[in-house]
Amino acid sequence: MPLGFELVLCAAALALLLPVTVLAMEVLFALEYDVKSAVPETGDRRRLAVLVPAHDESSIIASTLRSLIPQLAPDDTLLVVADNCSDDTAAVATKEGAEVIVRSDSLRRGKGYALDCGVRHLERDRRGPPDIVLIIDADCQVGANAIDSLARMCGRTARPVQAMYVMNASDDAGIKMRIAEFAWAIKNKVRPLGLHRLGLSCQLMGTGMAFPWSCIGTANLGSGHIVEDLKLGVDLALAGTAPLFCPSALVTSYFPSSEKGIASQRVRWEHGYLGVIIAEAWRLFALSFRTLNGGLLMFALDLSVPPIALLVLLLTVVWWASGAFYLITNMRVPIIISTFAFFLLALAISLAWRKYGRHILSLGDLARAGMYVMWKIPLYGRFLRSRQSEWVRSKRDKDPH
Repeated sequence: MPLGFELVLCAAALALLLPVTVLAMEVLFALEYDVKSAVPETGDRRRLAVLVPAHDESSIIASTLRSLIPQLAPDDTLLVVADNCSDDTAAVATKEGAEVIVRSDSLRRGKGYALDCGVRHLERDRRGPPDIVLIIDADCQVGANAIDSLARMCGRTARPVQAMYVMNASDDAGIKMRIAEFAWAIKNKVRPLGLHRLGLSCQLMGTGMAFPWSCIGTANLGSGHIVEDLKLGVDLALAGTAPLFCPSALVTSYFPSSEKGIASQRVRWEHGYLGVIIAEAWRLFALSFRTLNGGLLMFALDLSVPPIALLVLLLTVVWWASGAFYLITNMRVPIIISTFAFFLLALAISLAWRKYGRHILSLGDLARAGMYVMWKIPLYGRFLRSRQSEWVRSKRDKDPH
């Protein structure tokens, strides 16, 4: 009986050590990258369309469009899909100079359906569909030259391209939101930078995405999936066109300031992410082994890294169980593996904070991150009991810019 339990604990510890090792490797390779000196992309600047899905965004969409329009060429298209809006989003977007289509469908709700509507509209363009389609959320600011960088990299590689998407907490945000901002920076900035330095692909992040028409024109967008971007990235990787990261293109937005908005956003993101891991990771692993594709294997390993808070929770459970088992049986292998995994995770987070997080959190705040992990326990409990499977829009704040 002790031997059987030791094997179970060892298997659990090793299963957690694998994503920790992937995370640590990504962080280590990102440390030497200087984002400020990112080389501008080269290659042809082909005709593009920027697609902006918008649901009740009248308070913020004007600012987004104003960050986009100066970066467009005369033959580019700026298309806003006003999706099931109850406000004057369409009128505001039209006033700013965008082409607007209004979509009303109370049964098929969600960003994926809005994107599908926009792509089908672009397909019917009298000039023919654009060479490249960029997707920008209606609550984002697009950094200088971001559109040009995304378009050139997408055209040169004939692959989907993901911008660096950063979410910021407000200046007066409490510690929970600042910890969330740091966790987001690790996921959407540090880890993709590490993969970029290794010449590997990354996950899609929902906004700041560029696609060759050959990819987006045939993609299954109207699925209603609650993390349609992540699912689309998996589908593209399985089809042999995994997304690439473009660090010279920056897209930013803000976390909601309301507790309700934060909770809604967090549940949708994390339940959707965990659902994709469970449903899709095995397909990626199977195809990578069958085709001996190392890049696809790394894509699968990256996808399989759970949110850091969940990783800490699972490691804590395994570490305590291994410690108790050691005290009872004197069998030390599980506690050695789980302790090493804890050390490696702590090292990775510390190094990421030192390079990319000191402007977000003080060292004292980082040491108090355990409260953030505890705050998320009910969220993961809800995933086990009744995971969210329907798309729900997070409540936006007024334009923070």
